[in-house]
Amino acid sequence: MKKIILISFLMLTVLSCDVMEVEPQNSISAEAAFQNKEDIEKGILGAYASFQGLSYYGRTYSIFSDLSADNLSHPSAATATEYAEVDNNNILPENGSIDGIWSIIYDGINVANNVIVKVPTIDDMTEQEMNVALAELYFIRALNHFNLMNYFGAIPIKTMPTVGVTNLDAPRDPVSEVYSQIINDLNFAVEYLPVSSNKTRSSRYAAVALLARVYLYKKDYQQAITKASEVIADGGYTLLPNYNDIFVVDQSAESIFEIYFSETERNRIAEYNFPHALNGRREVEPDPTLISAYETGDERFPVSIAYEGTDAYANKYSDLSLGADNFIVLRIADMYLIRAEAEASMGSPNVTSVQNDINEIRTRAGLLPIFQTSTSQLLTTIEKERRVEFAFEGQRWFDLVRTNRALPLLPHVNSTNQTLFPIPSEEIQTNNDPGMIQNPGY
Repeated sequence: MKKIILISFLMLTVLSCDVMEVEPQNSISAEAAFQNKEDIEKGILGAYASFQGLSYYGRTYSIFSDLSADNLSHPSAATATEYAEVDNNNILPENGSIDGIWSIIYDGINVANNVIVKVPTIDDMTEQEMNVALAELYFIRALNHFNLMNYFGAIPIKTMPTVGVTNLDAPRDPVSEVYSQIINDLNFAVEYLPVSSNKTRSSRYAAVALLARVYLYKKDYQQAITKASEVIADGGYTLLPNYNDIFVVDQSAESIFEIYFSETERNRIAEYNFPHALNGRREVEPDPTLISAYETGDERFPVSIAYEGTDAYANKYSDLSLGADNFIVLRIADMYLIRAEAEASMGSPNVTSVQNDINEIRTRAGLLPIFQTSTSQLLTTIEKERRVEFAFEGQRWFDLVRTNRALPLLPHVNSTNQTLFPIPSEEIQTNNDPGMIQNPGY
């Protein structure tokens, strides 16, 4: 949060290989930047731009969720020591990639907050237009806070802009309060966002879908069921018959919300996944336990994992030359498995409902249905299905941590302290609020 953000009409620019600094040229004050509804629209697009950062969905944020778990590993010949720390679950607070994640997400929150405070001052916006703009910005802010909390635990909640040297020092707020802020923002978004076919911007059902995920993580299972069911029944999304089409076509019928990338606003996911023979860096590779987790005939396997000789590599996001493939944050398959897990976690689950949701996913993958009836078996099956369904989509670490499965399954995780990433050392050293303390064990 110590990186000062000045509002600009320029999109966020990548200034280093891992940390997206926000120091645009020709920056102007917020007062001068926002004069009319067109300026607000540009500000909203600027808030979305943070998601494209290389430290965020452009590479690191999603890769680290698979790397810190058991979907990816760091090859012995790879060179990024910061990635090796994550793979070994032995992360130093000085890790620059972790600092990059923290910084870019707070940058995104700050951009959103700067626009939020200006919306009520715009004379040529109707009340409805203001509410829609605020709803979109609240969605962005909620997703950012949620993503931070999932790696770091208690974090500073930021609802006002940081301008100049004001509002820099802040304490860490309890996880319960972070959840409350996220849910409040998303409820507003649900109320005012329109239904939209544009998957690269938030919509009513994108907000409902994110709420379903938030409630699952919060262990509010009834609400998770309700929200996931609403998206499934009313959102207009469908499971594509061909799993490969999810990642071949941007904004498919299965996608709910995704991050836009293009030749000029590229990601570097394939670059870090692909082997040297294909001009990649091969900083990560599929973990052998993931490869063995796929059942024979699972149609998700050849879509997710490819081979160059004997080298396996993640292949869902495969645009190495341009980095223009969108990154999917929410899709309808997640709603089925969220509903299944939430139902299975209830005191007296509807076993048939759980089986049906699991089998929707398995049938699409070309697999036989399951007929387990015990809660423990169903939850184990859901855990496995989530692993292979969402491999390399940045969910595995969060799934293991929230279900208390990281310690039993990950060989390098020997303490619950390791289930949270360290607060970056720069934040600890420069944030003078006494409530900004390091996570235990670091």
